[in-house]
Amino acid sequence: MARFPLPPRPGRRARWVATKAVYGGGGFGTAAAATVALVRLEAHLARNVIGRPFEQAPKAAGSYGRGRRGEKPLHLAVLGDSAAAGLGCERAEETPGALFAGGIARDMRRRVDLDVVAVSGARSAHLEVQVSKALRRPVDLAVVIIGANDVTHRVPVAAACRDLAKAVKRLRDAGAVVVVGTCPDLGTVKPLLQPLRTVARVLSRRLARAQTVCVVEAGGIAVSLGDLLGDMFTNEPHLWSADRFHPSADGYRQIVDAMLPSLLEHIGVDIPVSVPVSATVQDVTVAASVASREPGLAIETIEGDQGAAGQGRLARIVRRLPLVGRGAPAGPTDAAELTDADA
Repeated sequence: MARFPLPPRPGRRARWVATKAVYGGGGFGTAAAATVALVRLEAHLARNVIGRPFEQAPKAAGSYGRGRRGEKPLHLAVLGDSAAAGLGCERAEETPGALFAGGIARDMRRRVDLDVVAVSGARSAHLEVQVSKALRRPVDLAVVIIGANDVTHRVPVAAACRDLAKAVKRLRDAGAVVVVGTCPDLGTVKPLLQPLRTVARVLSRRLARAQTVCVVEAGGIAVSLGDLLGDMFTNEPHLWSADRFHPSADGYRQIVDAMLPSLLEHIGVDIPVSVPVSATVQDVTVAASVASREPGLAIETIEGDQGAAGQGRLARIVRRLPLVGRGAPAGPTDAAELTDADA
């Protein structure tokens, strides 16, 4: 696994970035002090929204779709923070977990048991507990969305990635296919004003790059979320939930549409609309840098000696079209039908 050097204290780095962004790297003095004060003020105001959700995400755990009688259902675990849990959705069927489970059930024609262990406010350090909960029974598929709270809580990049890599490796060692949505670009968040918006963008992209490397080296698939919704959020306010920080149901669907094709392909589902439009091989650090600037890219490990964990540290960059036009995902399975199927 790659070793990342410890970065400067995020607070110092943030103030430096903000000052450079506003004053173009000129003399500091009074102007720098004013900028630092502004960053702190903006962070205080934004903190009233970020990391302090006003409600809980709807509970989406359960069974989705219908399989053949006697066929073992797939177990999907969703881990991470409030974005993984679906905070901002009004109904359970709108959450990412339900959309992933329903989409897999629809396209595999198989029942999927969904277990959501994601927790609002979670950071990468909390994944250890979440993985333990998920692995109480065998996990076939795992989706992880994490990183935003590591940025807002100023967690060092090296520490956040070390915890994420451990989680991915435990899930992979247990036999699960693991897809990770890397840290979104927090510079698109509405409550943030300049210069804090620039600070947030720099820090979140830096974490996303490092996450991509550690996920691929641990055997997972990293999908860049980046500013996936940035332009759309600017032009289509309905993609924001009421708190203006978390996506709405429509916003979460955009995220799932971008991540689901990678998950489906790696479990053997052949769907024409999700065929990769391009695939190249690069050094994993180069691939991570590319992905941090281009949302929707999937970075995948290459098996063998030249793979991301071995000599050469190569990874595959895959661009897939968002999975749209497939119809509604399968909904929750009726309790009576589950009883009959299990019997």
